[in-house]
Amino acid sequence: MAKGGIGQIIFELFGWWHGQTLSTRLFTSLRGIRVGEDEAGNVYYTDKARKRRWVIYNGPAEASAIPPGWHGWMHYRTDVPPSETEYRPHEWEAPHQPNLTGTAAAYRPHGSILTPESRPRVTGDYDAWSPE
Repeated sequence: MAKGGIGQIIFELFGWWHGQTLSTRLFTSLRGIRVGEDEAGNVYYTDKARKRRWVIYNGPAEASAIPPGWHGWMHYRTDVPPSETEYRPHEWEAPHQPNLTGTAAAYRPHGSILTPESRPRVTGDYDAWSPE
C-alpha cells in the first residue's frame, strides 16, 4: 500500500497489526525524539523526559525483529542506544528469522497430521502407564 493520503489514514485506524496507528503517529510527532534506526528500517524513539521508549516497525509489528543491541536499549538494559556507540553483534548472535508459525514453511514434526510421515514407533525403553 502506498504511503500517504486518506488510504494511509484509514489503514492506520484499522490496521494496527501492520504498523503504527494514527494515535501512535500523533504521539510520536508531538512528543517523540528520534533516537536511531536499525538495519531493518525500524525507527526508535524516546520522549523528551527520556522515560518512554518505542519503535515504529518497518512492516508488520514483530517484536522479535528488533536486533539485540536495540533490544537492550528498548528494555532499559542500557541508556546508550546503539546509534550512539560502536555496537557490533557477537559472533553467536544469529540474524533475525521471522516466525513461520501458521505458514506453509512452519516446522511440522514427524507424526503431525499435516505431514505424510508417521511418528516413529515407541521402542522398548518406554512403558506406558496404566492404572492398576
